[in-house]
Amino acid sequence: MGRTVIVGDVHGCFDELIELLEKVGLRPDDLLVSVGDLVDRGPAPGEVVGFFRERPNSVVVMGNHERKHVRGIFSYAQEITRLQMGDAYAEAVAWMRTLPYFFEDEHVRVVHAALVPGVPLAGQREEILCGATSGERQLATLFPDGHWHDRYTDGKPVVFGHHVAGREPLIRDGRVFGLDTGACHGWNLTALCVPGFTVHSVEAHADHWSVAKRRWQLPVLKTKPWGDFAWEELSEKIARFSGTSDAVSREWLRAVEEWAAGVRALIPALVDAACRAAGVLTTDEMRRHPAASVLFQAHGGRLGPGVLEKRCTTPGRVLELAAALGVAAPEPPDAAGRSRQG
Repeated sequence: MGRTVIVGDVHGCFDELIELLEKVGLRPDDLLVSVGDLVDRGPAPGEVVGFFRERPNSVVVMGNHERKHVRGIFSYAQEITRLQMGDAYAEAVAWMRTLPYFFEDEHVRVVHAALVPGVPLAGQREEILCGATSGERQLATLFPDGHWHDRYTDGKPVVFGHHVAGREPLIRDGRVFGLDTGACHGWNLTALCVPGFTVHSVEAHADHWSVAKRRWQLPVLKTKPWGDFAWEELSEKIARFSGTSDAVSREWLRAVEEWAAGVRALIPALVDAACRAAGVLTTDEMRRHPAASVLFQAHGGRLGPGVLEKRCTTPGRVLELAAALGVAAPEPPDAAGRSRQG
């Protein structure tokens, strides 16, 4: 009879996952269970997801990181994963939507983050099980003086991840097992083999999250919709990201700042172009023109730089008007940046 092999938070650490499974001697008849958080922070989330999708006899519990992708809630880690996975990303997210929020057999219960002791798994809140921010707030209210697992008294052991326990797993009374040992931070990746309840770990090859944050900073910056940000918001974002230690990213952000300033400086030229066009076009021609509303303002003597700036609240709107009026505009820096990146 096969074992149940439960693996802690992998977070894209594919090489460590393979080493760990070799160490435990995973067999085809073993049920492989992940506590969730297969993705984000590590170097190879696509390979990790592919492994669990393709291996028969495998279960993945919904983690808060999978749930973020499913719900389209993106912070830096999710933006990196989307780029890392490329064309395979959409299909992977569709698969994530199918993940259960818990696993239970005759030997053990598995959740990603937490449960409320005394409540059947089927009656637990999903946000608590997976460790969503709202679930964390609920737990803090329910257990203000300690952890949920301090109150866990059921005879059946519970296994979870989510909160890094340290380099070694959290094990209490042979019934509580916290398996997140910080693989993506350069610590360990840990598995629990049931029914023997033996623990196995391998060391991480690197502090993968620190590496990923540096490696993917510029590609992530290039995906942001700089042309759609309002002027003040654009300036705030450039200032915030310019604190990076990566010189290439700082240089690219300076190019974005210069590009935005050049685009905004087009406004007086756009006023002049609109006034010239309004002076030669017929009413019907203005009505059919892609910049019709601006031309009619110019024709009525109501168009000036201040008026146009209120209309053109983003670089993108300035560029749209420039294209409509045939005014040359600065090329966005991402075009040159992409060619440098290959």
